[in-house]
Amino acid sequence: MSNVIMITGATGFVGRQIVSALETSKVNVVPVVRRGSEGLIADSPNVNYVLSTPDLFAEDETWWAEQCQGVDVIVHTAWYTEPGSYLQAPQNMNCLLGSLNLVRGAVKAGVKRIVVIGTCFEYDFSGGVLSIETPIKPLTPYAAAKAALFFSLSQWLPSQSIQFSWCRLFYLYGEGEDERRLVPYIRKQVENGKPVELTSGKQIRDFLDVAVAGKKIADIALSSREGPFNICSGVPVTVRQFAEQIADQHGRRDLLMFGARPDNLIDPPCVIGIPTDE
Repeated sequence: MSNVIMITGATGFVGRQIVSALETSKVNVVPVVRRGSEGLIADSPNVNYVLSTPDLFAEDETWWAEQCQGVDVIVHTAWYTEPGSYLQAPQNMNCLLGSLNLVRGAVKAGVKRIVVIGTCFEYDFSGGVLSIETPIKPLTPYAAAKAALFFSLSQWLPSQSIQFSWCRLFYLYGEGEDERRLVPYIRKQVENGKPVELTSGKQIRDFLDVAVAGKKIADIALSSREGPFNICSGVPVTVRQFAEQIADQHGRRDLLMFGARPDNLIDPPCVIGIPTDE
């Protein structure tokens, strides 16, 4: 079992769940956070110290090589994920280059295993049901940067005798979610007795609680399994059904205004993942 696991983006939506999932394991966790947010890391029995930086994507491989001394596993969750802009943002190129510097530094430091967070948006969505065998066909700078990182590392790290795993996330929701995203928006409107303006809701999606995703990623980090993994539920649910489940918790399905917003014509009608065997 690994002794020291470094987690980038440890205060983020996914990263904090991985830190939490590792609390019951016999490992030391080194969270990497943006300077000034150290206090967002909750007290954890296996966090010995917190590594902070103004911008981890601006650090070079020499800096990472120094910081990664004594680290056995890296779980890289950090990325630019501003709702409404991240898919097309130029920051994706900074994240790609910064991630390569991180990995190059980790290799120099002798890290044995690297786990990186990918996205279902890397896939060709035309088939609707996505397995790890589905062709890669990114359609946004975000997805393209992730796919480029995956292809680069999957070819290079094995030649360095370093274990590599890639975790593709689907549609996550839950604790710590940005209030501008779908689930927090629905909850806030319903709790305040206000109308919830939605599209038709016919889109079929694969939703998964972020706490479950965090546990899955932590388990992969603690294992020796390699290659790509789909972090998903495998359960098809329409956006309408999902919204109704949330509204029903307050008995206010009447507030759901389906069709109040136009459907996005380029939004894929179906995105379902086939969970990777565990």
